[in-house]
Amino acid sequence: MTNTTTQNIELSAKLKTVMEELGYNQLTPIQEKSIPLLLAGKDLVGQSKTGSGKTAAFSLPILNQIDLTKNYIQALILCPTRELANQVVGELRKLGRRHEGLKILALVGGQPGREQAESIENGVHIAVGTPGRILDHLNRERLDLNEIQTLVLDEADKMFDMGFEIEIKSILKQLPTKRQTVLFSATFPEAIESLSRRYQKNPITVRVEENHGEKSGIEQIVYDTDIDSNIEKKINTLMRVLQQHPSTSTIIFCNMKNTVNEINAAILEREVTCAALHGDLEQRDRDRVMTLFRNGSLPILVATDIAARGLDIENLELVVNFDMPNQVETYVHRIGRTGRAGKLGVAVTLASPRDTLRLSEFEALTGGTFSRPLLGFKNQFGLNKFALEPAMQTLSISGGRKEKIRAGDILGALTGEAGIQSVQVGKIEIHDHYSYVAIASIISKEAFEFLRNGKIKGKKFQIRVLS
Repeated sequence: MTNTTTQNIELSAKLKTVMEELGYNQLTPIQEKSIPLLLAGKDLVGQSKTGSGKTAAFSLPILNQIDLTKNYIQALILCPTRELANQVVGELRKLGRRHEGLKILALVGGQPGREQAESIENGVHIAVGTPGRILDHLNRERLDLNEIQTLVLDEADKMFDMGFEIEIKSILKQLPTKRQTVLFSATFPEAIESLSRRYQKNPITVRVEENHGEKSGIEQIVYDTDIDSNIEKKINTLMRVLQQHPSTSTIIFCNMKNTVNEINAAILEREVTCAALHGDLEQRDRDRVMTLFRNGSLPILVATDIAARGLDIENLELVVNFDMPNQVETYVHRIGRTGRAGKLGVAVTLASPRDTLRLSEFEALTGGTFSRPLLGFKNQFGLNKFALEPAMQTLSISGGRKEKIRAGDILGALTGEAGIQSVQVGKIEIHDHYSYVAIASIISKEAFEFLRNGKIKGKKFQIRVLS
């Protein structure tokens, strides 16, 4: 953290009020360096890691200059995945909640393009989307970007890694030349530097070297595995790790989707709630799994790196590298998901003697040191005796933003007549035609019955348990 408070920057009074309401008292280093430059209209190249606060760094200046009387797109934010795009939309809505009439639209795949086109016609101030879907709307002449004032490329290196270079350049050609262009990227390969030289005007580079090792509250642990052992033996080692480090929120990273499926099946056999996340899942299933994990209804998630991009968990306690990451930067990205906001986190890596050099590279980059504690023997009662049951249960409500449902309406219904304490209500997610609410497991049945038999804003909605 820095010593610069949110009240010391040149933001509007309503944005400062929101920041105070949300408890954002101090700026992170990337925010402290970026926000004044962006408010001044400068083009910027920002380099920072996951969890650094970069979303707020570009969102606050955008919200500060939005003219709500003009019913057209004034800012465009490109993201590599629909999950990250939805996450950015959520942050913008949260920060812009005092901007009356503010319209923010996610333009991503997995959702009907016709509905998105109708929303565009009704007027949008900020569009957030993936390059493929944005370009599709442009090619169908559904999208007018002639009044764009600010363009943000979030996780630009990931977009290039995923093959979006042609789409990005096609979009850039259709934007007005007089605009602010902002690039955020964890790494800067030649392709990104070339993009900056071609499309930015005198950009100012801001780099924040963040230490993801011991100083950031992450305990890094290595357990040895036999490189010649089969997958079953390695999974047994994983089970002993999960016993030794019980957690209410764990991500297990694998390099291959087949490995993800094997581990997920092995954990489910031990009667522990778990789910797999990889590229073969339908978008509806991906959204369901990620919602359950974010809400605390799913204690263990097994995932590939690409599938987990854009997944931001506030209280992730444990990260396990079942497979050694192929790149050093991937390791930093994985473990950077835990130990955030002053909280402690644990990152466990399963490694063989052949990985010694790579582990040294990890230590050098993170500034941390691996500990090598003894791994206890597998307990005779099995994994389920050591894993905590999900603290939360997620309920699905058949009404959302289009039905004028707000988070406050759901919270009010639960804490009003139902008599549920606000601390027993977790995350509330509002989508276009449905909503999710996390409820403490101990009172989830009562909450379900109340919502099923009761009303929200005077209307009845279908309620079901998300699983």
